[in-house]
Amino acid sequence: MRALRPRPSVTGPTFKSMASDHAPENRAILHVDMDAFYASVEIMDNPELAGKAVIVGGTPEGRGVVAAASYESRRFGVHSAMSAYRAKKLCPHGIFVKPRMRRYAELSRDIRAVLAAFTPMIEPISLDEAFLDVTASRALFGSAEAIGRAIKARIRDEIGLVASVGVAPNKFLAKLGSDLEKPDGFVVITQEEAAERLAGLPVGRLWGVGKVSQRMLAKQGVHAIGDLTAMPFEDLEKRLGSQARRLRALALGLDDRPVVSNWDAKSLSAETTFSEDIDDPERLRAVVDGLAEKVARRVRNSGYRAHTIGLKARYADFTTVTRARTLKEPASETPTIRDAARELLEEKLGRRGRALRLLGVAAFSLVREDATPLQLFEDKRVVRDRKLDGAMDSLQDRFGNDVIHRGRGRHKEKEEDTYGRD
Repeated sequence: MRALRPRPSVTGPTFKSMASDHAPENRAILHVDMDAFYASVEIMDNPELAGKAVIVGGTPEGRGVVAAASYESRRFGVHSAMSAYRAKKLCPHGIFVKPRMRRYAELSRDIRAVLAAFTPMIEPISLDEAFLDVTASRALFGSAEAIGRAIKARIRDEIGLVASVGVAPNKFLAKLGSDLEKPDGFVVITQEEAAERLAGLPVGRLWGVGKVSQRMLAKQGVHAIGDLTAMPFEDLEKRLGSQARRLRALALGLDDRPVVSNWDAKSLSAETTFSEDIDDPERLRAVVDGLAEKVARRVRNSGYRAHTIGLKARYADFTTVTRARTLKEPASETPTIRDAARELLEEKLGRRGRALRLLGVAAFSLVREDATPLQLFEDKRVVRDRKLDGAMDSLQDRFGNDVIHRGRGRHKEKEEDTYGRD
C-alpha cells in the first residue's frame, strides 16, 4: 500500500465557515463503495491471486459463509452470505482465504482519511462504503462530479484499491449510481433524468422492496420501477399500506434524508457458526461467554456503552431466533454484557434442549462513553470490573487476543466470524 500523501492546506473559507443551502433540492451527495473490498485487499497484498477466483470467508469443510468474492468468482454465482460449501460447489477452483479484519479496518481508516480531505459530512455505512455530502465542498473543490473523480483517483493512487462512485442530489440515487456500473464504476444521476433512468430497472432496486413485495407486485403486473409509478396510487396503497408513499417517492428519484455526519454505530456484534450442531448447555454457555467478551471489548475500543444486549441463535433447521434485554444503565463492562447474554441464552431463548448451529451476541442502542452521565456513587463491582477490563485490554492489545481471557468453563469453541455484505 502506498503511503497517503499530505495535501497542502486550502486557503479561503473553511468547511465550518462556508454558508450553504442544504435543502434537499440543492444537495450534492456521493456514495463511495469499494469494489469486492475484502477480496481486493487480499489480491493487493498477494499479487499471485490476481485474476483468480478469490473467496474470502470460512472453509468449505466447515459451516462458514462467504464474506466477499472477487469478480472472477462471482461469474460462477458466488456471492457474500452464501455458505462456503455452496460456493465450493459452484466454483471448484476457487481459492478460499480467511478474513483479516484488522487489515480491512486499517485500510478502511486510510480510505476515510481520503474522504475527510474533501468533506466532514461523512456517513459511514460499513468498512467499505459511505455517503458524503459535498454540497458545501463545491466552493473549494469544484463540481460534485469533479470531487467524486478526485476521490476515486486518490483511493486508487494512494491506497491501491478501486472504488465505484455514484453522484446524485440524494442518497438513494447516489447509492444506485455507485452500483450500476460496478466494478470501477462512476455514474452521475441528475434529478431531471432520475425518473426516466429508474423506469426500466427492476422494482427490487427500490429500498424496502424485498422478495415478498416483489412477488406481490408481480401479480399486479409490476416488474419494473416504471410499472410502479404508472400504477394508481390508491391501488398501490391498498397493497403496500404505509410504505406506498415512500416507495412512490423513491420510484420518482426523490429522497430527502440527509447525510448524518455525526453517525454513531447502531450495533457491535460477534457470532460463530459451529462445525457441528451443539446441544450441550455448558458448551453453549462457554461460547456465549467468549462472544460476549469479544463484543464488550469492541464496545470499549469504539468508545461506547450499550443500552441493550441481544442474542441470535440458529437451529439445525436454519430457523433463526433473536432475543434482547435492555440494561438498567448503559454498560461496557464484560461481566455485565456476559451476564445479560447468559440470561438470554438460558432463560429467554426457550431452546428446550434443541441443538444450535450458530450463536451470536450483539450490543445495541450504543451511546458515546463521553456522553454517559457520571455517577456520584458507582457500584464497587462495576469499578472493579472496569479496572480489570482495562488491564486485560492492554494485555490483549500488546500480546494478542488469545493471551488472556476471563474464565469461561472447560469448553471453548473455535470461532469463525461471519460478516455482512462486501
